[in-house]
Amino acid sequence: MTQPPSIPPEYPEPTGGPAHPDAAQVPPGRPPVPGPRQPHIPPQEPPYPQPPQYPTAAPQPPQYPTAAAQPPPYPAGPQPPQYPGAGPAPHYPSAPQPQPPYPHAAAAPPSPYPQTSAVPPPGSPLHPHHIDTARGRVHVSSRQRHTDATAFGNLLLHLPNFLCSLVVVALVSLVLGDLGLLVILVWLASGALVFHRPTESALARHLLRLRYPTPQERATLEPVWREVTARAGVEGRAYELWVEDSDSLNAVAAAGHIVGVTSFALNRLPNGELAAVMAHELGHHVGGHAWSGLLGHWYALPGRIAWRLLRAVTGFLFHVSRAFSCLGVAFFGLCVGGIAFATISTLYGLPLLLLAMPYALAAVGRRSELRADRHAAALGFAPMLAAVLEKLHQQEQEQEQARLATAGQSGGEPPKEKAASRLLSSHPDYHTRLHHLQEYLQPAR
Repeated sequence: MTQPPSIPPEYPEPTGGPAHPDAAQVPPGRPPVPGPRQPHIPPQEPPYPQPPQYPTAAPQPPQYPTAAAQPPPYPAGPQPPQYPGAGPAPHYPSAPQPQPPYPHAAAAPPSPYPQTSAVPPPGSPLHPHHIDTARGRVHVSSRQRHTDATAFGNLLLHLPNFLCSLVVVALVSLVLGDLGLLVILVWLASGALVFHRPTESALARHLLRLRYPTPQERATLEPVWREVTARAGVEGRAYELWVEDSDSLNAVAAAGHIVGVTSFALNRLPNGELAAVMAHELGHHVGGHAWSGLLGHWYALPGRIAWRLLRAVTGFLFHVSRAFSCLGVAFFGLCVGGIAFATISTLYGLPLLLLAMPYALAAVGRRSELRADRHAAALGFAPMLAAVLEKLHQQEQEQEQARLATAGQSGGEPPKEKAASRLLSSHPDYHTRLHHLQEYLQPAR
């Protein structure tokens, strides 16, 4: 028996709304009215959203500028506030802002001008005029001293003064009677005291105002003096070192063994320049300038004393004669003139030479200074000596300016240097001394 086809069961439609838009609305609580059977249509699922479309090609990177970026400007210092009615605020210097170093910065080009460095102090071994005083064996020459032409000339020019002094001593000896000859002999032999060490010490203390150096000063002087005498081949222990308390650059060579320097030269000069100064003074001793000058001065001393007494008596008589009007002055002039004429005629004009002696002695003294400069330059101290002469020249200029300033403040006219004063100078001028050193300053060819 055939079975009828199975009919699927019908499911009730949900009450929340019609299953189809064409279905009739059934009020709630009433059973649905059967109608014609509709085919079953399965519910449609809602469509899913489509995924976003991604680009297949890679995005191009942004274009950056090829030129190097300029560094940002740094702000300047803060500006002062402006107040109404007030003038512009003063500009205060601000500290420079440090600039950060940038990579690949170009280095600054070197300066075409040489960089000047500070000159080391005088006592520094780095000073250009510093010398090494460490020396081993020293050669001492067999000839320690000599008498050059300037020493002979000095003695010769002092001969008129010596004769005048001899006349004065002879006149004084007439008063003493039998002891007169002894007085003359003692005076003639007294010239040997120039080389007597105790007499030299008394001369250095009381006449030249020198003193013995302190241990610290001696520690500075002795190595330099040892170097100078070693170069000259002279026994340095035969001389005595002295110091003069002075603020000027100077030195002295006196008697037979005295070498003195000022405290300024000792403390302010490099040891090379101090050696040049001491080598110059050693040149006076080696050439015989020191002892010949002192010997001539000693034998001329009685005549100079007599000349000063004569000037004092003459001045006194002149003031007395003015009390008797013009006749008294005329009578005094005739008396003095007659005595002078008789003296000149009796001594064959020798007193007239005394008037020219100071100028001749000054000329010989200038020549002896040049010879002492040569002696120092020959020992290898020419550059140092030139530097010392430059400092002496500056010192003289400062003194001249101070003298002019003092004369200007007082309202008077500054005195001008006369030609006679230059002729009586015992030292050559700066330019003359530097000119005679040129042959030692020029490099060897």
